[in-house]
Amino acid sequence: MQIGQKSEMRNRTVTTFILLGLTNDPQLQVLIFIFLFLTYMLSATGNLTIIILTSVDPHLKTPMYFFLKNFSFLEISFTSACIPRYLYSIATGDKVITYNDCMIQVFFTDLCAVTEFFLLAAMSYDRYVAICKPLHYVTIMNSRVCRILIISCWTAGLGVITPPLSLGLNLEFCDSNIIDHFGCDAFPLVKISCSDTWLVEQTVMICAVLTLNMTLICVVLSYGSIIKTIFRFPSAQQRKKAFSTCSSHMIVVSITYGTCIFIYMNPAAKEEVAVNKVVSLLISSVSPTLNPFIYTLRNNQVKKAFNDSFKRLALLSIK
Repeated sequence: MQIGQKSEMRNRTVTTFILLGLTNDPQLQVLIFIFLFLTYMLSATGNLTIIILTSVDPHLKTPMYFFLKNFSFLEISFTSACIPRYLYSIATGDKVITYNDCMIQVFFTDLCAVTEFFLLAAMSYDRYVAICKPLHYVTIMNSRVCRILIISCWTAGLGVITPPLSLGLNLEFCDSNIIDHFGCDAFPLVKISCSDTWLVEQTVMICAVLTLNMTLICVVLSYGSIIKTIFRFPSAQQRKKAFSTCSSHMIVVSITYGTCIFIYMNPAAKEEVAVNKVVSLLISSVSPTLNPFIYTLRNNQVKKAFNDSFKRLALLSIK
């Protein structure tokens, strides 16, 4: 099948790609399938739980939980754009993906990933207002402002991915249709294109650097002011409480920015395919699984809301 497709590619642009995945070892594939299936189910369950709790519990109607609900939706969308397709590929042995499906996957994974950075910056600003301007918090972070920030995050994400995606759609693939990755991603696609990819590569890099720098500056400025304000608090208990409200977000920010900076700012990582695939797998499966636990296990309000909801369900089942 692959030989026939390769002979046809010399005469026309390919309409399908073959995703090599992480390994051809059947035993390793079984382990990877179990690992990805469990992490995907945990991620979906954990993030859906946060979305439901923040939607129904009256104590979780503050801006912080509004942003957390949207962050959980983004996490589910991001991991659902790539992991189920790879699970299907392992389970059936079907590694073929059409050109259109590949581009759709690139669009949704990139949109969710970029939007997530802007949302993390918005969440940092929310924590800045809550700690540095507590008396004005309700006024500044009203429901209208929160909605505008969420819409702005999605708009910014769409604006960032549109130039490289538009250029990428003009790439031709005539020498090879084999993608050395478990999903459709910008760098593996650029590597197998027979077009001049210099402009696409530079555009991807510029957009990635601008997104990381702009959002990271917002995060650093917000947390710089937060830390300065916290150290001015008179009591240790106040400082501890203030740090506890920010610690979960700081952990998630560190994981997200750390992994992405490793890929985009480290030239060796882009060239080393195996490293790129493993880091991409961690971003798309492990991080979305950890985030619900990071936010809930360190948050007494969420834990209380979960316990209250569980008790209500238990009472309803008894009746």
